[in-house]
Amino acid sequence: MSDTLENQTTSGTARTKKRGVPEGTWIQCPGCKAAVFRKEAEKRMNVCPECQYHMYVSAQQRIEQVLDEGTFEEWDANLMPVDPLQFSDSRPYAERLVAEQAKTGLRDAAITGCGMIRARRVAFGVTDSAFIMGSMGSVVGERLARLVERATEERLPLIIISGSGGGARMHEGILSLMQMAKVSAALARYDKAGGLYISVLTNPTMGGVAASFASLGDVIFAEPKALIGFAGPRTIKATIRIELPEGFQTSEFLLKHGFVDRIVSREKLKSEIARTIDYCGK
Repeated sequence: MSDTLENQTTSGTARTKKRGVPEGTWIQCPGCKAAVFRKEAEKRMNVCPECQYHMYVSAQQRIEQVLDEGTFEEWDANLMPVDPLQFSDSRPYAERLVAEQAKTGLRDAAITGCGMIRARRVAFGVTDSAFIMGSMGSVVGERLARLVERATEERLPLIIISGSGGGARMHEGILSLMQMAKVSAALARYDKAGGLYISVLTNPTMGGVAASFASLGDVIFAEPKALIGFAGPRTIKATIRIELPEGFQTSEFLLKHGFVDRIVSREKLKSEIARTIDYCGK
């Protein structure tokens, strides 16, 4: 009798045991810390429905969000990074590159090419902070420089979406730092030829990227609440030892001080770029 009762109880417990929530169903917003249903965030282009914080999206997702479906043609995809200095910190740079490529599916931190935005052909580049913080090594600089040069030759509007928290890539030393000048020089020639360059700053856009091509747009858009600057606010505060203004180095602060032209939410970015191209007669 007791055995039967025990079996029934065990069986009942098994039947009523609740299933756990599948891993990854919910994500935490970095802004308001609210738990957000992942599918709801993805439907909103990874924008928090509670506080409108713009979360990370990959370079491939940027392409899908901004360019017309199926129109992107990648340029210079065969360029691959190397380890010219045989650099090693916590691990050899050559091993780090292989690991980053496996993790992100990218060959380096930038993708460049051409595509259509509301039926307007443009030269298009995007950097991805998932690959060594979107830092600018030789391949990133070379891809961007070639993108600008081809936009000049074909008289195309140029769009670069920057997401780089790493600036110049220390693993490549001066070969990385020289990319700032190289891309900036290409942009100067593009400007002289009458091109239109729209720069889009996302969270984060820092270091050598912010100090070069990202800040040279004829029109500069920024996503809401993006961190934008050269050194980070904590580094600056520790160096000059004074309290920084509220919202320092955010899109909103930089808009107020004339560094960016407009703050544009992710869902409106495609339309704003198309409208700007038409307004400028390009």
